[in-house]
Amino acid sequence: MAIPIRIFPLCRWAGRTLSSQSAGHRREVSLSAKRRFICTSTGNHLQFRLDERTAHSSLDLFKKDTGIIYRMLGLDPSQVQDDPERFREWAVVLGDKTISSGRHYWEVTVKKSQEFRLGVAEALMSRDECVGTSSSSWVFGYAQRKWFAMTGSKVVPVTLVGKPDRVGILLDYDARFVGLVDIEKPRIIHTLGARFTAPVCPAFGLWDGEILTHSGLEEPDGLK
Repeated sequence: MAIPIRIFPLCRWAGRTLSSQSAGHRREVSLSAKRRFICTSTGNHLQFRLDERTAHSSLDLFKKDTGIIYRMLGLDPSQVQDDPERFREWAVVLGDKTISSGRHYWEVTVKKSQEFRLGVAEALMSRDECVGTSSSSWVFGYAQRKWFAMTGSKVVPVTLVGKPDRVGILLDYDARFVGLVDIEKPRIIHTLGARFTAPVCPAFGLWDGEILTHSGLEEPDGLK
């Protein structure tokens, strides 16, 4: 069994960003932003789109806000509408549904990207942090032709995955885990334990190419 190790943050600065602030002056999402997260999942067939209000300026959404494209230079932050929900420093975007119970499943086409992260994050995680480095997020990532699981900057290698065109994400909020799913078998490749204390939503980081999300799906047989 691989032992989690603490490393320096793996996130790369994404294109142009707003001026960074010192750690002692980083801002949390405001209460007004909290009130705007009003879409909540009520069933196991989670249907979501990507929330443009949270998307970093280096990310473009397409296909009715279900796909993400990474732009190396991105937009000038001064040309992006100022929103307390927007990620200011990292190429991250969240889904528009919050989850506080139940078991949920979605898939992501990843064949056109060589660096990404997929998983969940607390809806109100700091917009100055990155998914994976924040302890309020739980993700599976791919970089340098290797998979890993990550939360709070703790990284565990994930082996025997290869580079499939499409993978699944299984969230069991009540059982407190997120799983990476091989959709061809199907089987759970790796699980990441989580101590959820607040509503979470689908979360994505992208530093190359594009990915496409697929929600509203039934959980494949054999995963329980």
